[in-house]
This record gives sequence, C-alpha cells and structure tokens, in this order.
Amino acid sequence: MSVALPHRTDGDGCSQVSLAELIALRERIARTRAAPLLSRAARSGQQSSRLYGRGMDYAESRIYQAGDDVRRLDWRLTARSGKLHTKLFQEDREGCLLILLDTHASMRFGTRVRFKSVQAARSAAVAAWYAVRAGERVGVMAFGHAEQLLRPQAGSRGALAVCGALAAWDAQATSGKVEPLSDALTRASRVLHGASRVLLISDGFSCDTPARQRLLDLTRHAGVSVLVVADALELSLAPPGRYPLEHAGERSEVLLQSERQRSEFQSALGAGPARLGELAKSLGLRCNSIDTAIDPLDAVTALFGGARPGR
Repeated sequence: MSVALPHRTDGDGCSQVSLAELIALRERIARTRAAPLLSRAARSGQQSSRLYGRGMDYAESRIYQAGDDVRRLDWRLTARSGKLHTKLFQEDREGCLLILLDTHASMRFGTRVRFKSVQAARSAAVAAWYAVRAGERVGVMAFGHAEQLLRPQAGSRGALAVCGALAAWDAQATSGKVEPLSDALTRASRVLHGASRVLLISDGFSCDTPARQRLLDLTRHAGVSVLVVADALELSLAPPGRYPLEHAGERSEVLLQSERQRSEFQSALGAGPARLGELAKSLGLRCNSIDTAIDPLDAVTALFGGARPGR
C-alpha cells in the first residue's frame, strides 16, 4: 500500500530516492564531531575491536553456546565448574559496517514529507558516510523486494558505492515478494565479510518469530543496531478525516471518524514497527525509531556512540 504522494522518475526525494541528496549528506557528516566509537581507530587504520575472535589477547570465558569453536574450550574452567566454557579473545581488525536495508513494498508508504523507503535510504547513506569517516569499510545488503549485496569497501569510494546501490535498488519496480526477516538475517550471517557492526533498517513488517534467534546468533559475530522507520500514521492516531490511499495503481479513500476506527487503523499500520522495536529492546540491542519527516542524522549517529555538532 502506498499513499498518493507526487511521483516523478528523477529522484524527487519524496517518493523516490535522490542520489544527489544521498551524496550531499557527506557534508553533513563532515560538520559532525563524532564521539568515540565502540571500537577505537589506531594510527595504522586498523581498529581494536571489542568483538571476540582469534586474537592473542585473552578476554574472558563464558558458558559454551551452540556454534562455538570447540578448539577454544576453556578446559580448566570446564573441569572446575562441571559445565562447558569457551575462551573469548579480543582481536585487532579493521572496522567494517554492514547495513541491512528493508526493500519490501511496505516501505513504499508515506504520509509526511517522504516514503519510508526514501527515509531508510537517507539513513543508510548517513550511516555509510559516518562509518567511512571513522576509517571503516562499509557495505549494504538489501532484503525483501531486492535481494542484493554490495560488498564492503573502504573510504569515500565505499560510501559512494552504497549511495549508488541505494538509488538503483529504489528505482526498480516493486513487487509483492516477501522475505521473512529471519531469512534475511540468515543470509546476512553468510556474507558478513568480517563486519564488526551491523545496522538493520526496517519498518518491521517482515519481522517473524524465528528472527529473534537469528538476531541473537548475529550478535555473536558483530555489534547489532536497529533503526525502525515508521510513518506518522503508524506511530500515533490519525486526525479524523478522509485519507486517500493508492495500492497497485488503484486509488481509494479511507474514512476515519470515530476514535475506535482511528485506533484500529493505527494498530494495523503500526504493528510492524512496534514488533521490531519490542524485539530489539528484548534482546538489549541499540535501537532508535524515526518517522518519515525528521532528519535521521541524530538517530543514526546515536546508534554508533553518539555525535556532537562541530564548532
């Protein structure tokens, strides 16, 4: 379903992603003074990651979890406690961000300023420029209507490639194809390419029950953050009135007068964002929500440790 916003094919920034706008966001990031990231950049361009891998520095031991490397079992602690424990190590690695972008048809919806799909692309571009400024590689994986992957690249070239991919995927004709979030997360776990951080951008309508375990599995390999993109009508009751809607090329009107009608309408529209937000919260993941009208800069950078305007 999509609201009948003005539609053009030149990337108007409302119903269709504007590549020029995504590239211009670089200047916004350049004027932002980044707070310390979760991982700290070293002079060599490498980062000392807080993820645990096969480095030489022992960090701690924890209870063995399915999928752990048996070669890293802590036999002494296992013998003392009677329960299997795994050794965790802090490794040095180049920082890398993988953005997971929802491209389902539900994202082509908007009643304020722009579609959710456009806001999601703007948020992804902000994340890409912010990551490369911090010396990280950046890549993006689309799920839903588009199932494509742009492998992580470093520097401005990487962020520009992400912006180009975002615009190209948005320009494709939409379809009713649905990819459950759990399937997308499984696919993401296979293409992490050493990513130390993952940013999921979605409206949550593809969120299914198995997604919880898939997200949990992903946190074993990378720091996971979630940005929920929602329309104003998905977040609060609509004012009484008639609302023109467009779906599959057909236009109709929805009459919302009574509080019950408006409440039921909001509950149906807001089910996806609410479900994803609750899931992220239950897993203790960094999570922010934005509507389609606001500037996504603060919400995105806060997920990466926060940012302050430069002086």
